[in-house]
Amino acid sequence: MKHAIKLNIDGDPNIGLYGIATDKFCIVGKIVPEKHIKKIQDTLKVPVYQIKLYGTDLIGIFAVANSNCVLIPDIIFKSELNELKKLPIKFVTIKTEKTALNNNIICNDEIALISKEYTKEEAKQIGDALGVKIIQINIAETTVPGSCGILTEKGAIFNSNASEEEIKKIETTLGYEIGLGTINLGNNFVSSGLLANSKGFIAGSLTSGFEIMRIDEALRFV
Repeated sequence: MKHAIKLNIDGDPNIGLYGIATDKFCIVGKIVPEKHIKKIQDTLKVPVYQIKLYGTDLIGIFAVANSNCVLIPDIIFKSELNELKKLPIKFVTIKTEKTALNNNIICNDEIALISKEYTKEEAKQIGDALGVKIIQINIAETTVPGSCGILTEKGAIFNSNASEEEIKKIETTLGYEIGLGTINLGNNFVSSGLLANSKGFIAGSLTSGFEIMRIDEALRFV
């Protein structure tokens, strides 16, 4: 399966915490070893860049991105921002108390589903930066929709505890059926163990064959 691989970072199967992926680029923490960078690049078929955010490698917690830009909280260090400016990617900072952006926002190039806890002003800033339509939503009885799914330009997979009402709202917004599933042997917080774009995906090393099949279907690789 050339479009899918399983990886861990230093024994941690929560690969999604260390990176973000779009159809134009992938960004991961500096902790990700060189041998993995090549595999990620070959699977997602985009350039991979390594950075630090807020002194950590947890890019998949603090940053959120689509092909238009990377949105980061303004708590990041000035030295990190200077490093980011060297990359051929647009970065936009946002001032918010909800700094774990990737837990609170799930987006592709058209739409962003964001936490209801963002203010109207913050929601507008997010929409303007990413160039997308904004929908404020709770998923699976949580206020952190970003942690509950992965959305690419082709498909989407969400927390299997999402309610029928939530599923209907998401599907109406996206205009197609979404998949429901888990990662790393039953973890419902799908984005913690998955890096994906419309060309491929990287799942955490504990992900079962059945879970891979569900991801494959939901992200429309089969």
